[in-house]
Parts: sequence; C-alpha cells; structure tokens
Amino acid sequence: MTFEAGPPAFAAILGTIRRSFGAEAAPPVAVTGRGALPSIYPVSDLAAASVAAAGLALAELVEARFGRHPGVTVDRRLAAFWFARSLHPQGWELPPLWDPVAGDYPAADGWIRLHTNAPHHRDAALSVLGTPPEREAVAAAVARWRADDLETAVVAAGGCAAAMRSAEAWGLHPQGRAVAQEPLIAWDPGMAGPEGLVAARRDRPLMGLRVLDLTRVLAGPVATRFLAGFGATVLRLDPPGWEEPGVVPETTLGKACARLDLEDRAGRARFEDLLATADVLVHGYRPDALVRLGLDAAARARLRPGLIDVSLDAYGWTGPWRARRGFDSLVQMSCGLAEAGMACAGADRPVPLPVQALDHATGYLMAAAALHGLTRRLTTGRGAAARLSLARTAALLAAAPTPLPEAAPAAPDRADFAEAPEPTGWGPALRLRPALALDGVPMAWDRPAGPLGAAAPAW
Repeated sequence: MTFEAGPPAFAAILGTIRRSFGAEAAPPVAVTGRGALPSIYPVSDLAAASVAAAGLALAELVEARFGRHPGVTVDRRLAAFWFARSLHPQGWELPPLWDPVAGDYPAADGWIRLHTNAPHHRDAALSVLGTPPEREAVAAAVARWRADDLETAVVAAGGCAAAMRSAEAWGLHPQGRAVAQEPLIAWDPGMAGPEGLVAARRDRPLMGLRVLDLTRVLAGPVATRFLAGFGATVLRLDPPGWEEPGVVPETTLGKACARLDLEDRAGRARFEDLLATADVLVHGYRPDALVRLGLDAAARARLRPGLIDVSLDAYGWTGPWRARRGFDSLVQMSCGLAEAGMACAGADRPVPLPVQALDHATGYLMAAAALHGLTRRLTTGRGAAARLSLARTAALLAAAPTPLPEAAPAAPDRADFAEAPEPTGWGPALRLRPALALDGVPMAWDRPAGPLGAAAPAW
C-alpha cells in the first residue's frame, strides 16, 4: 500500500507538526505498509507522521548543506513496530519493563496509576500507602483512598502517580487548560555560533555533529538514537547509580554512555566543558532542575554560542503542573486517553494506547526540532531552543481524525530485520530495519547498544 499524502489522519497530524516549524505544507512523503495498531486513536498514523517529520527535517538540512532535497519514504507498519520495540534478543531476554508494583489500581472513586520503576519513586508511593512492595497489599491500601487525594499525596512525597481523568475533566483542569494554549513546539532564538557541520557528508549528513544527551526514559533517547543513525556523535550522561534495564538495550543504539554527577562541583565543571564543545543539547530535566545548578537557558547559551537546545517536559511548560514528574503512561491517564479507551471498549479498567506512543512520537519531534534548529543555524548563523511536552503530544493525538477501519499489521518476520544481528552489550539481537528511508542517505548506526556508564565522559 502506497499513499501520496498518507491516510487522512497521517496527513492531518503531519500538517500540524509542519506548522509548528513554520511550514504551511509538507513536501511529498511516500507512505508504505499495511495495517494499523488497534486503538480508537490513529496511533499508527502518529507513528508514521512523527517519523516523517524527522525525515523531512533531515531532508531540509541536507538541501541547505548540499543543495538537494532527498525523497522521503516512511513504512507505516515498521514505524508502528518501532513504537513498540525494535530489538529482538537472540538467546537472551530483556528484563521486565515494569516494576512489580507499577500499574493501575482501583481507588475508592476511580482509577489511579502508580509509576514505580525507579526505586525512589517506588519508595515514595509505598511510604504514602504504608505497605510493603507487594501488589496485593498495595491494592488494598489504594482502595481506601480517593484517586485525586492519593495522586496528590504520592506526588508530594516525590513519587509519580496519575488519577484517571476523562478528556472533559482534563479540559477543565488548570493544567489541561494551560497545555491547550501551548504550541506543539515552543521556539526561542539563540545566539550566533559555529554551524558544526564541517565534517558532514551527503550520505552521513550529521557526521561530526556533537550531541549531548541528558535524557532518560523514553522520548529523549528516541530522539538521540535517531540523530546517531545519520552520523551524529551522541554522548549520553547519566548520574551515578541510575539504571533503566528494561529499555537501555532499546535506546542506547549508536551512543557512548557515560556517568557524571552534576550535583558534584567537578562533575558540573566537566559537563560545562562538554557543553562548550557540543552542537546540540537534548535534556528532559524538570524545568527548575538545571536552574538550581546554575545552568539555566541563558547560561547554556553562553557556554556554547549557537547551541541547539531541545528540552522535554511531561505535563507542559506552563500551568500548575509544569514541574511535575511524569511519564507516558501517567500522561495517558491524566489527559483522558486511557479513559476514552476504556469507554470505547466497554472495559472495566483503563485501556491505554497499544504502545507508549506519546514518548516515541515526542522523541521523533525532538529529533525534528534539533534538525530544524541546525538548518536555521546553517542559514542564519544563530542557534535556537525548542521545548516540547508529552501532554502537548497527547493533545495532538486526541485532536487527530478518527482512524479508518483497518486490520492489525502482520507480525514482524525475518525480512523486517537487518541482515546481520547486532552485537549488543548483552548478546546478539535482531534490530528492525529503519522505518524511514531518504534517497542516498542511509540510516545506520556506528556502534551497537550497550550498558549505561560504559564510556568516559568525553567526546
């Protein structure tokens, strides 16, 4: 199946994304692939459109640097699979994605989701509930709380939780109203600085580009994985002790992964040295976190004039929840996506999206923002800052046209994977073929996925 402009929902979503870059129309994109993920929302179209947006942003950078605009093709079926998982281990197994306590629980007046994958988030939730880390005990304790009250208490304790709200309730909530007024991508102009693309080649247009990655699960790592696929040097920095065992093999492809403690004076000095020689900074800290370290937007721009600064927040950049911790599954509960799925299915519990689509789509939008910023720097000599949020991506999906009836995509077969296994840090694995194709610009990674902290904090 090939579309000139894609299915209606794809075209509508891509058009909205393109307008966030100041472009009224998208160049032609060839869309291939049969089948759509089952959902009341056009999740497969969101996947394909966000990948296409990143592809178009790269094509425009290639045109600005080399004078030609490569054709862009997106495999909608493969894009949906990349939103689930791209890595299939051979002879070993990925760790579980979820902590045993994490999940949806019935409260006294509705549903709430606890996100406990990080030990300190689990400890916060358990301290509020007064239970051991046992699911039955947690369920019994949650049932005695009103969902909103428990959400408030867990968040106040430093944890992560979200009561299930309807879309209507979210639209009336102060944070929902704030997000509705935000752009999909908020832009700020940057300072003048070097372009950083002197080593670029037509077939590796990001060769020599330095990307500093301060992101965790999951959107930011998707963005930097995309940039690495076209030649960028990506250095991921994690604090001591941080682990994401269920997703690290999925997201560290193409990257050097080091540890650095920004709370430590020497670690912060090392980070400033790295930032001064970076081209792109991608970060997902809450809005006040870097400010407290003396690394606000102005300081970052001074350290590296011309910096392309791409930042992610969960619940938006304005409103009372702008500094709230959040993850894809929590935002789905807050924004009404899980409640709408439950109502449509006639289910007795929340029905989330079939994949963590907010994370993945936002990741590709972050990559597109970085590439758009690079093109602006190439043509104007000035850097740029872009701000995105999971909640605003949720609004993009919620506003999209209802998907057309379509069968589920056929499961991946051997032809959907790269010919040779990837020698990851845990063992061989098959990696899906890229869902994006640019004429004459292959997507390929120079290093396999590996564990966090395996490299030195140096370029």
